[in-house]
Formats: sequence, C-alpha cells, structure tokens
Amino acid sequence: MSTDVTPPGIPEAAIPELVIISGMSGAGRSTAAKCLEDLGWFVVDNLPPALIPTMVELGARSQGNVARIAVVVDVRGRRFFDNLRESLADLEAKGVTRRIVFLESSDDALVRRFESVRRPHPLQGDGRIVDGIDAERELLRELRGDADLVIDTSSLNVHELRAKMDAQFAGDEEPELRATVMSFGFKYGLPVDADLVVDMRFLPNPHWVPELRPYTGLNEEVSAYVLNQPGAKEFLDRYAELLQLVAAGYRREGKRYVTIAVGCTGGKHRSVAMSEKLAARLAAEGVETVVVHRDMGRE
Repeated sequence: MSTDVTPPGIPEAAIPELVIISGMSGAGRSTAAKCLEDLGWFVVDNLPPALIPTMVELGARSQGNVARIAVVVDVRGRRFFDNLRESLADLEAKGVTRRIVFLESSDDALVRRFESVRRPHPLQGDGRIVDGIDAERELLRELRGDADLVIDTSSLNVHELRAKMDAQFAGDEEPELRATVMSFGFKYGLPVDADLVVDMRFLPNPHWVPELRPYTGLNEEVSAYVLNQPGAKEFLDRYAELLQLVAAGYRREGKRYVTIAVGCTGGKHRSVAMSEKLAARLAAEGVETVVVHRDMGRE
C-alpha cells in the first residue's frame, strides 16, 4: 500500500498566497517576517525547505483559514539550498505561485550589526565575520537572482524596513506590478537593489547654473531646465516605451516588483527631475509607482 499522501495537485481556488523570505543573516529577515505576521500572514520561521510544499498543501486544506503563508528560510549549506530549489520546482509543477523577498545589506552594515550584538556569523566558523558573510553571499547568489523583491537594509532602521514591507503587502489586492523609481548620485554608489539603472549625466548639470544650484529637481525651474536640454524629452519618451515592454515581460514572468534607479552625479538635480517624470509616465500606464530620492539633501 502506498504511503504517499501528497495529492497530484492543489485546487486552484484553495491555493494560499506564498511568500518566501530569505537573504543575508543580519539583514532583517525576522523584522520582515514579523511585519507580515502583523498583517495577518501565517508565518513559519526556519522551516526546512523540503517541507514548504507540505505547508502549502496544509494551507490549501484549511478551507480558507490559512490564505497567506510566509516562510522564512536561511541557507546555511549547499544541501539546504538544493532542497529549496527542489521545493520551488515542486511548487511550480503544482501550479503554486510563490514570491521571494530577499533582504540584502552591505558588508559594513552586517559587520556592525553582528559586532553590536556580540554574536558570530552563523557561517564564519573559526574565521572572521566577513568570512561568514562572503560564504553566505556565495550560497545565496542564485536565490538573490530569482528574487521578486530585493530590499537593501544597509541604511534602514527597523521602522523604515517595516514601512517598506507594509507598502508592498498591506493592500487588500496585489497590483499586477509595483515600481519604485529611485533617484541617486553616482558619487554615493549604485543602489544594490536596483533592477534597472539609467544615467542622466549626459545632460548638462544645473549645479553649474548659479540661480538653480540651491534647488533640487523637484523645483519647476530645475525640472524645466533639465527636460528642455537636447535629447532629454526624446530619452524620456523612448525609455518610457522601453519600460512598457519590460513591464509586460515582468508580468508574464510573474515578477511583481521592479526598482528603476535613475542616477546623476550627486542625486540632486537631473536624476530627481527625470525620476519624477518617468514615474508619472509609469503611473499613467497603470503601474503602481513609488518615487524615492535616495541622496537628495546629502550634499
């Protein structure tokens, strides 16, 4: 007699929403999980990856009592990662849509956090904290590439991380695609959670116009100056068209979140003005859009 109780499939109407939370140790996985729990999700921490399909099946049998499941996984070994990959393939074969949230952070921020709590990194062994971080990054490289949402917590406090999670998951209905348009300054470094990066340094810099220098790209005169430069409006039109194609592809592939980083030298004038215009174009196309000006005010 067979002991396999796994059904050949799960009724589509009964399939619970599934979010997998992973990422770097110390980057905020527990905070992200707690946020989803507060939003009414059924959260399971450190569930072995091989048991994720079983958890989804149990949720499907709950008659709607477990409609949203979040699973926190930390990858501490190659076999652990292989089990996760097998479980994700199993879920896909059964028609279960899953989303992966990946918590990222810089090496410096992670080292500070581990040192502040005086705890070793789970993978450092007899080495240094940075050795454990390097080993974990290598193990998680492929999973990070598959993530639907990457959140860089390097400069976020607990409340700011919760706000980001709330913005993505608090709504009653999930939109087809959410976009974050982020202005930034190249001199402060590339945003590590960007899916797409564009460079506005081909346009003249308002910084060198004395009457515009004190203002930002949110100022109407600065925005007009940037958009009236040769090639600016053409760039905006063509890149907006390109993003329509990209957004359609993301929807087909089930990707719900995209971060578009728009850079200039200091993240104050050109990138800010173009981010605002680009976000307006996306919103007009039905993409739920948030604008973030990462470096405005840093100078």
